[in-house]
Amino acid sequence: MIAIDALRKTFPGAGGPAAVLKDVSLHVAVGEVFGIIGRSGAGKSTLVRCINRLETPDSGRITVDGQDITALPAPALRAARRRIGMVFQHFNLLSSRNVRDNVAFPLELAGLPRAEIHRRVDHLLSLVGLSDKWAAYPAELSGGQKQRVGIARALASQPSVLLCDEATSALDPATTKSILALLKDINRELGLTIVLITHEMAVVREIADRVAVLEHGEVIEQGRVFDVFTSPAHDVTRSFVREVLNRDLPEALQSRLALTPATADHLVARITFTGPAANDPVVSDLVARFGLSLNILHGHVDYIQGAPYGSLTVEIAGPEAAKQAGLDYLRLKNLHAEILGRVATNDRAVA
Repeated sequence: MIAIDALRKTFPGAGGPAAVLKDVSLHVAVGEVFGIIGRSGAGKSTLVRCINRLETPDSGRITVDGQDITALPAPALRAARRRIGMVFQHFNLLSSRNVRDNVAFPLELAGLPRAEIHRRVDHLLSLVGLSDKWAAYPAELSGGQKQRVGIARALASQPSVLLCDEATSALDPATTKSILALLKDINRELGLTIVLITHEMAVVREIADRVAVLEHGEVIEQGRVFDVFTSPAHDVTRSFVREVLNRDLPEALQSRLALTPATADHLVARITFTGPAANDPVVSDLVARFGLSLNILHGHVDYIQGAPYGSLTVEIAGPEAAKQAGLDYLRLKNLHAEILGRVATNDRAVA
């Protein structure tokens, strides 16, 4: 649906042109929810504005639904933009118009017959759950209701792509969850391709199929959300994941870790559970099969794209050969076992 190839964009700066996007290449499949995440200043909002040509890139190519957006003249670009909906962080509603008229506005500009406008607006208000608010004005709405109006307005021209630029960052957590659930329903029911710009990894986890991580105008990592969450390759990505999945060791444990068996004979390991093996009783297996003693220090279980993902930090006591056999057993079951260090018998960690 969207192909971005070698995209570059610079803005004037005091010391000369500043590169905001540096050879960005991304491909978004039809019907996919694609997340683009980055810190403030990473270039993600500039990227999304290039997709609908609100910003013109210096070089590179953007194809949306088979059309080269970067090569279109002004009249053809205006027509192409009707197939690209946009949802903004701060709603951008017209305060002098009620809910129905805000949603109808792009249809009026397109010159649709009034009967068709009414039919389409009523359907969209039902879709976003605001049929009873049609006569209300923006000042009378909550933040979540305003964003629902913004989503309905973006869908009015029946786009094939919906761009969401920090669409939930001005909302509280509960409202954010409801808006993301609405976007997921829209994606599923309408088959709409959604590009989601955000600085929150929790948003990506909730709704996206794939994600790209942007840093200083460059794509540093991209892939399936499950893969990026469970095996982040870049330090920036790992910092995003830590904000959502608490993988940090408790300080009480970190301060007691040692490295050599001579001074600390209990092994401390983190076992990561993914896929079918996440449901296996591996702790009891280690005890029963290898005679090991396990003290659970820290752990959590989460679900990403419906698949289980867990992390369990354990202190393992027993003969060295049995410990090694137990770790080998975990790896045979396709579980990641990371040795974090050792702790002395008489200085056991308290989590």
